[in-house]
Amino acid sequence: MLRAPTIEYGVNADTARPFPGSGSLHFKTLHRLINDLVVSWETGGVREFIILTAHGPDPHQEALSTLSLREARARTVDIFSMPLPEERSDTWRVVHGGEIDTSLLLYVDPVLVKLAQAQDFDATPAVARRYQRGGRSSIPALSPGSLGRPSLASVEKGERLYHLIYERVASRIFRAT
Repeated sequence: MLRAPTIEYGVNADTARPFPGSGSLHFKTLHRLINDLVVSWETGGVREFIILTAHGPDPHQEALSTLSLREARARTVDIFSMPLPEERSDTWRVVHGGEIDTSLLLYVDPVLVKLAQAQDFDATPAVARRYQRGGRSSIPALSPGSLGRPSLASVEKGERLYHLIYERVASRIFRAT
């Protein structure tokens, strides 16, 4: 199995205001990038691709899922589309910079997290429903960039989630084939 490097940008949801340091690709840019890579690898003999993503906006998912392959098979898996534990039903599902994202990052690369600077944004149930994974809703204007409660994040939660996601991907993708 070959593993390609991570592409650390994607097609982002709209925001009511810009956030410093935030970067986004256009749908066509991400689509062409991924398509060019998998077509070149297919030409070299690769016959199956599994594209993992942790980013839910519809345009991002569509850019990764509409590839032009001749014979190879490609599957895109959004690791957050798999059922996650409902530890806190009011905040656990809202993941944009919230408890889930922050916990995972604390486990994977804690140097990147400045938890003391984390700002909670308790989305109302109506806002949370509009901003479900895969939705097209923009991040609310009053949000500091997060939806949910990153202050509840911990390394332990991140480790549990990481291993849960790993096992689910392995059992559904690798062990099923």
